[in-house]
Amino acid sequence: MKLRLFSHQDTAEKKVLLRVDFNVPVKNGEVTDFTRISAHRDTISALLKSNAKVALCSHLGRPKGKIVPEMSLSHVAAAVQKVLGHPVKFCRECIGPEVETALASLSPGNLLLLENLRFHPQEQENDAQFAASLAAPFDVFVMDAFSASHRADASTNAIMKILPSFSGFLLEREVNMLSAVSEAPEKPFVLILGGAKVSDKIGVVEHLMDKATAILIGGGMAFTFLKAGGSGIGRSLFESEKAGFALEMMKKAREQGVEILLPVDVVAGSSPDTSQGERIVPADEIPEDLMGLDIGPKTAELFANKAAGARTVLWNGPMGVFENPLFEKGTRTVAEGVARSTHNGGLTVIGGGDTASAAKKLGFDRNVSHVSTGGGASLEFCEGRQLPGIMPLLAE
Repeated sequence: MKLRLFSHQDTAEKKVLLRVDFNVPVKNGEVTDFTRISAHRDTISALLKSNAKVALCSHLGRPKGKIVPEMSLSHVAAAVQKVLGHPVKFCRECIGPEVETALASLSPGNLLLLENLRFHPQEQENDAQFAASLAAPFDVFVMDAFSASHRADASTNAIMKILPSFSGFLLEREVNMLSAVSEAPEKPFVLILGGAKVSDKIGVVEHLMDKATAILIGGGMAFTFLKAGGSGIGRSLFESEKAGFALEMMKKAREQGVEILLPVDVVAGSSPDTSQGERIVPADEIPEDLMGLDIGPKTAELFANKAAGARTVLWNGPMGVFENPLFEKGTRTVAEGVARSTHNGGLTVIGGGDTASAAKKLGFDRNVSHVSTGGGASLEFCEGRQLPGIMPLLAE
């Protein structure tokens, strides 16, 4: 998949609208995690070097088409300036005369941050008129918000029918890395799946089953597979309506020679936020009054060794409730195995969302080839879907 990437000539001396994803955590008016802002640094720097006037547009939170002061991107402006080391002017609108005035006063090679796109209901309706208003003051559009590329919004889709449009560097890297693990991965290819629900991963399993060498299943979703196979899972998470899919998937894997590894032991506790009383028990004998909250040490070592021997690894979903220190060890141990694969020259990719959060919290984000910025977007991409924020940028 090859995208139209902007060049110096495309943006030099132009007014450029850059779609970023600054949907970052804000507490008491201050950004608490700069990861998504930093991810756009290369694209922004290149645009500024071309002496363009660059306006950054993004959403923040879910204001549902209304002005919500707590979700104003004005709270993000200082963080953007800090990350980029470049002055950032803020405009209290994203369309209309205020934007035109702010652009007119902006010197070439400088930055303007526009107000939250989702303060307008037409943004999430992919409204053509809103897209036209957004595009009106600009010469060029650059799409760099991979994590919003699975949404057909005015700023991620409709606008590309109006302005000459190009991919940014972050979007290109995401597409290249996720394509490498989902289209023709070098084998052995190990797919690691975790997180809460089987239903979230069905599309990935169906699309990648015939490419995988082994599929390692942990997290809450493992218990649906275990119970479907006859194991006692206590009060662990169970999606009864997906038990049939779990059995069918295991049958299909056997027929195709794909190895499926389920937990052999788990760390059980009374609740995800418990501070004591955790027990390591066999995965098929979880006490009735407890729930599985992490893979156990034997499973973690088994998974880690399998990952370490892979040439390609795609990991989506933590192995347990990593937010609680009592249930983080499974995710940490598997990460050590993935890191060994990376060290040995393997291609290792972490999906976004909770997996990316775990990578950052536990410190293994620097030991993999790529950590995606998009949770839902990375899942849908690896399901083989055509994402509305990417398809218009395919090179002819």
